[in-house]
Amino acid sequence: MDKFFGLKAHGTDAKTEVIAGITTFFTMAYILFVNPTTLTDPLYIMGDPNADRYKAAVFVATCLSAFIGTMLMAVYAKIPFAQAPGMGLNAYFAYTVMLGMGYTFSQALAAVFISGVLFILITLFGLREAIVKAIPKNLKVAISAGIGLFIAFIGFQNAGIIVNNDSVLLGLQNFSEWTPAAATALVALIGVLIIGVLYKLKVKGAIIIGIIATTIVGIPFGVTNLSGFTLSLPDFGSFFELTFFKMDFAGLLKPENGFWGAVFNLVMVIIAFSMVDMFDTIGTLIGTAKKNNMLDEDGSMPRMKEALMCDAIATAAGACLGTSTVTTFVESSSGIAEGGRTGLTSFTTAILFLAALFLAPVVGIIPSAATAPALIIVGVLMLSSVKEIEFDDMTEAIPAFLTIAMMPFAYSIAIGIGFGVISYVLLKTFTGKFKDFSWVTVVIALMFVIRFMFIAG
Repeated sequence: MDKFFGLKAHGTDAKTEVIAGITTFFTMAYILFVNPTTLTDPLYIMGDPNADRYKAAVFVATCLSAFIGTMLMAVYAKIPFAQAPGMGLNAYFAYTVMLGMGYTFSQALAAVFISGVLFILITLFGLREAIVKAIPKNLKVAISAGIGLFIAFIGFQNAGIIVNNDSVLLGLQNFSEWTPAAATALVALIGVLIIGVLYKLKVKGAIIIGIIATTIVGIPFGVTNLSGFTLSLPDFGSFFELTFFKMDFAGLLKPENGFWGAVFNLVMVIIAFSMVDMFDTIGTLIGTAKKNNMLDEDGSMPRMKEALMCDAIATAAGACLGTSTVTTFVESSSGIAEGGRTGLTSFTTAILFLAALFLAPVVGIIPSAATAPALIIVGVLMLSSVKEIEFDDMTEAIPAFLTIAMMPFAYSIAIGIGFGVISYVLLKTFTGKFKDFSWVTVVIALMFVIRFMFIAG
């Protein structure tokens, strides 16, 4: 393992890497249950008689695509990042592409596959690396801090600490009444305290210990449910019949829209899948690597091209299996915060995703109240990079602030990057600082302008 993954060279050991991989898995295991529900919700809304079977099939596809994508990260890119069908992208797949635009499940999969092939070509020609290098230094720092706020917000949301408020959009959980939701939020806050204390005491494996301890704390509160501790067999029959290589390319050009209307709609769908995945992945890799000193002298991440290729291949493979775009998960930062530095971390996570095919009820015992504290603590760690931003120069400070703020507010890493890059180019242009950006930066800004103007969601 040391020879293949370079453990000693990265200042780590097998135990640390395995613990980091387990931590990453538990913080992102929610996708195994959320993704099938999200992708098949339109089928339930439309009254599809096979909706339940589709849901079972998508669960298998989710496990397998996460295994393939994360294993690629382990053995090809050899970095500690995990992949799975992305949140936001699955909602776009379900509610915009299927319900809003009228594409079938199989047609939407075909669009995802095309975007995956496009990723592969872009990566082969080095265009993605050029995009990474075109992102200014202060924006790279801001991406790291923004991801910190974003991942913490996900934690607050998953735990029910922050809830919907019709008057002001967001609000605090009501702790004045003892409800299951209040109990969940309280257990999560206890979990934050546990992990915080363990970190202060420099306990090795603080996050995974905190997740386990919070799960135990949740038992008397009724938050941790032990009744589902059973083994189950995945529904491979539905998987092979309904989603495995069931992409409908011929149906993508819907005749009722006219040829050019159909082409325009299809192009917009593919661009949406492509841009969100590409910039979510780039943002996650740069932001997490920046915080954990994984960037080289010129601000680039070693093996970035290999990582982007893993993402591209995983997206195409995920579509073949029957799920929406597979992307690099920001929750990978929880494992990296535990000391994960090599592909052995992602190898461990990948094996757990494969095992989840049969151990889903066991994985489901870990409540969101136990994993949310890990995300909040990682948010604290990543936000600390904000001190490196040059706030005394407004042409640097405003784009950095917009990048940080828009990630949690718009619930998208890609949108945060978009606002940052667009404002950066405009501010530098109007102040005559043309040497501070390249033509690639301008192209990126224009891509986001087009995306915001023509693509909903």
